[in-house]
Amino acid sequence: MKKIILIFSLVFSLMSCSNDDSKSSEVKFSTVVQGDHNGSGTIAASKLVIKDAAAWIELRNKIQYLSAYYNEAEIDFTKEQLIVAIDKVQTTGGYSIDITKITENKNNIMVTIEQLKKGGDNTVISQPYHIVRMPKSGKEVVFK
Repeated sequence: MKKIILIFSLVFSLMSCSNDDSKSSEVKFSTVVQGDHNGSGTIAASKLVIKDAAAWIELRNKIQYLSAYYNEAEIDFTKEQLIVAIDKVQTTGGYSIDITKITENKNNIMVTIEQLKKGGDNTVISQPYHIVRMPKSGKEVVFK
């Protein structure tokens, strides 16, 4: 009886080690810019995937700081895409919105967003954002 249980356990272990398409792998990404939008007007809190220069220019024009320091030539949209997280407007400073992890599986790309800095430093209107670049993909991007 012990041999039968051992054989079934071994077979089950080997089957669970087989190629599983649901497994995910971490995607390397790098920060393009992270900060607070405190220019005139606010931007709707959003999570975006930017795959072309036109959409990048449109976002840069909305976020005052970006239009002054970044241009579309710095991003090669034939090889890369941008992931953008824009938080809601905060009434005190010191908040952040952080893209902390990107993983890819068979069906999609999962982007993990956290708020690592909880704010409360001073009274100022701010809107945290984080923009990263990653290899271009045709897969659906899911934010969590």
